[in-house]
Amino acid sequence: MQSNLSVKNKDYEKIKKNRLTDSQFGFLLVLPAIIVFSIIVLYPFISSVSHSFYKAGMLTPQKSFIGLDNFKKILSDPNFTKILINTLIFVFGTTFLSFILGFIWAIVLNQGFRGSEVLRGITLVNWIIPGTAIGFLWMWIFHGQFGVLNYVLRSLGLIKDNVTWLADPKFSMMAVIIARTWQYMPWFMALLIGGLKGISYDIVEAARIDGATNFKVFTKIVLPSMKNIIFFILLLGIIAGLQHFDIIWVMTTGGPGISTTTLSIEVYRTAFQNWNLGRASAMGTIWVAILSVFMFLYLKMQREK
Repeated sequence: MQSNLSVKNKDYEKIKKNRLTDSQFGFLLVLPAIIVFSIIVLYPFISSVSHSFYKAGMLTPQKSFIGLDNFKKILSDPNFTKILINTLIFVFGTTFLSFILGFIWAIVLNQGFRGSEVLRGITLVNWIIPGTAIGFLWMWIFHGQFGVLNYVLRSLGLIKDNVTWLADPKFSMMAVIIARTWQYMPWFMALLIGGLKGISYDIVEAARIDGATNFKVFTKIVLPSMKNIIFFILLLGIIAGLQHFDIIWVMTTGGPGISTTTLSIEVYRTAFQNWNLGRASAMGTIWVAILSVFMFLYLKMQREK
């Protein structure tokens, strides 16, 4: 009897020894995702950073190590400085304009009047439409000869001659900012409505009973209560803006000249039109470095929450 028990105990100890721990089992569960991530994201990123130190073309297999020369040439190029400024104007212009308009519209729809739910659904359609379709839509609106905008302005007597909105460096950036704001404003609105719903109605009513105006309610109650979500939304908007490509490419392809060329447009042009893989990779590395700053802020905020 005792011998049978000892055998069973030995078998149990053997099974226990070979059994996976919780952490090992958890690692096995996420291992397929790690492998896919490494193949799809990590390897191309490492390869891109590696190519930035070489003189390499898309059509030639030969490449020669040149160290930091690609970065030096890029950072000393006055056109690249202009492209960086364009990127900042586009990103912050679209983000803050979308945020302001989205916040105003969120406050209006949060009043709960009849039809507000329908209006919210209609507004969200803009965000669902693909960026390329939105680019073609606004390219038609801003068209210099047949555009709707010129027709309306001429009808109102505000202009005499057609304005070439997309072909004029003075107006082209404004045009693409408006188009992207039209696309992303509903996204800001949807998230901000969620934040407004989280504010206690009793606190707002108590403030109004004490004589607080709508402006004071907004500045003393609404904004402080939504501080975290506002910062969170703005960060996500900036990150999305830095990655944006389709609307600009469809409407202006970065022109006229480089007046609407952003980092994403310039990386594409350098790699797939000029076939300069080394320079494009160096630009992409700079682009990722800028993105990483905002990603760090976003992750830090998430950790604090």
